Amino acid sequence: MKLFLEDSKIVNKLPFFYGWVIVFVSGIILFCSAPGQTYVNSVFLEPMLNELDWSRTTYSATYTMGSLTAAVMMIIVGRVLDKFGYRLILSILCILMGLSTLWMSNVDSIYKLFIAFALLRTIGQGSFQLVSTNLVSTWFIKRRGFATGISSLGQGASMFVFPLLAHLLIQNFGWRSSWQILGIIVLGILLPLAIFFVKDSPEKVGLLPDGVQKNETDLNEEITNEINFTFGEAIVTKTFWFLVFSVIATPLIITGLHFHHVSILATKGLGSGLAAFTMSLFGPTALISNFFCGYLADKIPNRFLMACGQISLILTMLWLVTISETWQAIIYVSMASISMSLVHTSYTVIWANYYGRKHLGSIRGFSSSATVGFSALGALPFGIIYDRTQSYDQALYYLILIPIFCCICSLMATKPSKRLVTEK
Repeated sequence: MKLFLEDSKIVNKLPFFYGWVIVFVSGIILFCSAPGQTYVNSVFLEPMLNELDWSRTTYSATYTMGSLTAAVMMIIVGRVLDKFGYRLILSILCILMGLSTLWMSNVDSIYKLFIAFALLRTIGQGSFQLVSTNLVSTWFIKRRGFATGISSLGQGASMFVFPLLAHLLIQNFGWRSSWQILGIIVLGILLPLAIFFVKDSPEKVGLLPDGVQKNETDLNEEITNEINFTFGEAIVTKTFWFLVFSVIATPLIITGLHFHHVSILATKGLGSGLAAFTMSLFGPTALISNFFCGYLADKIPNRFLMACGQISLILTMLWLVTISETWQAIIYVSMASISMSLVHTSYTVIWANYYGRKHLGSIRGFSSSATVGFSALGALPFGIIYDRTQSYDQALYYLILIPIFCCICSLMATKPSKRLVTEK
C-alpha cells in the first residue's frame, strides 16, 4: 500500500508548493531535537546529580565525551543520508530517540550515562539538525534562505518550550519519568510526519525546487545546470575548509555562555532569578531574528552575513563585560540570538549554494562534525580560564580572538569552481 501523499499526482494537485510542507516538517524536526540539546539537559543536571551522587566534573566530562562521540558519528550519518534518503533515516532516528530517552531514564552508572549522551547528542543535536536543514536546502534554491529562516523558527520555539516543560515534568513526575515522557512526545509528534509527509526531493515526486513550473525556461535551466560536487571534490577546495573554520566560534562560545549563564550574571551582581528569566528570552528572540536572517540570506552573499554574525558575536562578548543592570542583560541575550541566527541561517544555506544538493548529506555531515565537536568543548575554556583568573571577563577577552579568526575565514570563503577541481 502506498503511503499517504506518496503518489506524485496527489502532491501535484495541492494548491501550493509541497516544499512548504517540508519547511513545516523541518521546523518540527528542530523543535523535537530538544532531548539532545544543552538547554534541556541542563534542566536535568541538578535532580540527576542529587539522586546519583555524582560530581559535576564527572557529569560534565561524560557529557563532553558523549558530544565528541556524536561529532564523529555525524560523518557517518551524512553518508547514510545520501545513500538511503531523508524519510527512511529520519524515521529510524525518531525511534532511536525514543529508545535513547528510555535508556536515559534507567541510567545508574557512568558508562550508561555516556551511552545515553552519545545517542541523544548524535540524534538530537546532530542528526535532527542535519536532516532538517538539508531537507529545506534540497527543496529550495531561489528561496532557500527564507525557507531556512522559517524552518528555524522551530528551534526558537523549542528553546522556549522544552526547558519549561522539562522543569514542570521533573517537579511532578521525577527526572526518570520525565525522560520517558519527552521520548513519547518526540515519537508521537515526529514519527508520523517522517513516515507520511517527508519526501526526499522535489524531483522524486514530479516537482522542481521552489515550485518552478517546467515551462519556466530560465529557472528550469538554472536547476538543470546546477553544479554538484562530490564529497571528494568538495573537500579539496580551499573554500570547504574556510567554511568549516568560519563557524567554530558560534557553537564553542555560545554553548559556553549558555552553560555558564547563571555564574556569569552572578559575577555581575545579577541574581539567579534574573538569569533564569533572561535564559528564557533566547527562544523568543531567536524566533524573531531567524525569520529576518532567512530573508537576508536570499538577498546578501552568505559569506558576508556569516562575517556579520561573527562581528555581532564579538560585540556581544564586549557588551557582556560591561553589564550590571537588568536591561543590559536583556540586550546581551538579544545580541547573542542575532549572532546565532546570522551564522546558523547563512551557514546552512551557503553549503547547498556552493556545492549543490546531490551529495549534501556527506558534505554537511563532515562540517556538522566540526560544529558538534566544538559545541562539546564549549564549557571547558570558560571554566579553565575562570579557575585560573577568577574572572569571566578575562575568558571573554581571550576567546574573542576566535570569532575574529572566523570572520576572516567567512570573508575568504568565495564560491568554488568545479572546473578548477576537475582540472587538478
